[in-house]
Amino acid sequence: MRCAISWRNERMRGSETTESTENDDAERLTVELEAALLRELRASFDELNQSYFKRSLRPPEIKISHSARRLGQWDPSRRRIEMARTLFVKEPWGTVLEVLKHEMAHQYVHEILGRVDEPSHGPAFREVCERLGIDARAAGVPESVATETEKGRAQHVKVLERIARLLALAQSSNAHEAQAATGLAQKLMLKYNVESAALGARGGYEFRHLGAPSGRISESERLLSIILGQHFFVEVIWVPVYRPLERKHGHVLEICGTRPNLEMATYVHSFLTRSAEHLWTEHKREQRIKGNRDRRTYLAGVMDGFREKLESETKQHREQGLVWIGDADLSKYFRKRHPHIRHTRTAGPSRNAVHGAGKNAGRRLVLHRAVQQAPGGGGTKLLPARRR
Repeated sequence: MRCAISWRNERMRGSETTESTENDDAERLTVELEAALLRELRASFDELNQSYFKRSLRPPEIKISHSARRLGQWDPSRRRIEMARTLFVKEPWGTVLEVLKHEMAHQYVHEILGRVDEPSHGPAFREVCERLGIDARAAGVPESVATETEKGRAQHVKVLERIARLLALAQSSNAHEAQAATGLAQKLMLKYNVESAALGARGGYEFRHLGAPSGRISESERLLSIILGQHFFVEVIWVPVYRPLERKHGHVLEICGTRPNLEMATYVHSFLTRSAEHLWTEHKREQRIKGNRDRRTYLAGVMDGFREKLESETKQHREQGLVWIGDADLSKYFRKRHPHIRHTRTAGPSRNAVHGAGKNAGRRLVLHRAVQQAPGGGGTKLLPARRR
C-alpha cells in the first residue's frame, strides 16, 4: 500500500552539514509519525468495520491528503478513503474517528448496498447514518447527529440561565444559603428532565469528549465519571484515543445526552476537577506537605465525598416525589454509538487518613458558578455562546 503524501522539501544547495542532518532527522521523524498514523487508521477501520458494519467492508486504501477543502473522502474508483492532514494536527482523535465512520458509510452504500445512482448524501446514505448513529452532514467538523429547533434551543438556554443564576447565589458566604441555592439548581435540573421525558420532548442527543486524553485513568477521574453518569442525566464511557503527534494511546471521557445536560455535565466536570486540585493545594499548605505523593488519594477522596453528598440529596428528591427512572431513547442512542461495551472493575482508592481528609472536603464542597475570567483566560462557561 503506497504512501500518499510526501513530507520531503528540497533544500538549497550549499547548506551546512549540521543543518542538513537536523532536517533529515526531522523528516525521518515525520515519516515515522505518518507511517504509525496509517497503521492506527487501518486498525481503527477494522474495529469500526466489526462494530458497525459486521465485517462486511473490504479494507480500502487509506490516504492522508493535503486537501484544504475536505476533511475526508471516499473515492470508489480507486477504492480509497482520504483523510485530510489538518484533521490530525488540529482535531482530537474522536473527530478523526467520526470522519472515518462517515466515509465508511459511503463505502457501505456504494459497495454493499450497490446504490451507485443516488447522490452521495442521498436517502440510502442518510438511512445508514441514522441507523448507525453516524453524522450524515456533508460539511463541517462532525460533533453529533442531533438537530435542534430554535424553540428547543430557547428552552434549554432558559433552563441553563435559571440554573446559572442559582449557582451564582451559591457563592454566598452563608453556608446554608449556598447549599440551598445549589439544591434548588439540582432540583430544577431533575424536574426539567423528568417533565421533558414525560412529554416526549427530549430533542436530539449529542456526544462530547471531556478533558485531555490520558494513558491511565486515575481513581478520581473514574469517580468523577460516575458522578456525571449517576446525577447529571448523561451516559458516560471511557473511549480509547490515539495521539498522533506523540504516537501514544490513551483514553478520554465521552458523555452522551441532550444539549442542556451536556452543558451542565461539562461545567460540573470542569468545576470538580479544578476544585479538587485547589483543595489539595490548600491541604498541603495547612499540613505543611511538600510533595505530591498522596495527591491522587486525596483527589479520589474529594470525589468520593462529593458523590456521597449528591446521593443524600437524591434521596431527598425521591421523598419529594421527583424520581428519575432514566431515558430509554438516550440509551438507544448510546448503544448506536457503542455497539460493544466492555465493563471493568477497579479496586478503588486506599482508605487512609489522606483519603478521609479529601472525603470530608468533598462533602463540604458546594457546586457554584465560577467567577467569569478575563477574555483569553480560559475556563468553562455554564452557558453556550449565543448564535448571531
